[in-house]
Amino acid sequence: MNYITGINATGSALNAEKIRLDIVAQNIANANTTRDLDGTAYKRKVVSFESVLGAEPGTSGGVRVSGVQSDETPGELIYSPQHPHADKNGMVRMPNVKLAVEMVDMLSASRAYEANLAVVRNARQMAAKALAIGR
Repeated sequence: MNYITGINATGSALNAEKIRLDIVAQNIANANTTRDLDGTAYKRKVVSFESVLGAEPGTSGGVRVSGVQSDETPGELIYSPQHPHADKNGMVRMPNVKLAVEMVDMLSASRAYEANLAVVRNARQMAAKALAIGR
């Protein structure tokens, strides 16, 4: 049995979930950023995955990040006339980041990461037991 192809596919999933966790952390860190580089409130980022098929028979496929898009949903308007980014009516556009949604995304990504680590761990144990048979 060739465990390497399975481990390679799992490694690509681990990398994709790491990127997803990084984006979720970025969203949480910018949950109160009312001015981004473009002068508007921070827009939540969303990661998209796509499957990768093996190029040759017997090679592994996997998962990769196909893109990171901005969620264009407008954030909440709050009344805060003392805020430095308030408009003439005292309203401030907040980012469209909802901490509850980000926490669910973070838990989902971390559980997927843990599951992929378990696959690698089990493949390593199976390979070690297969090698021990010949002793």
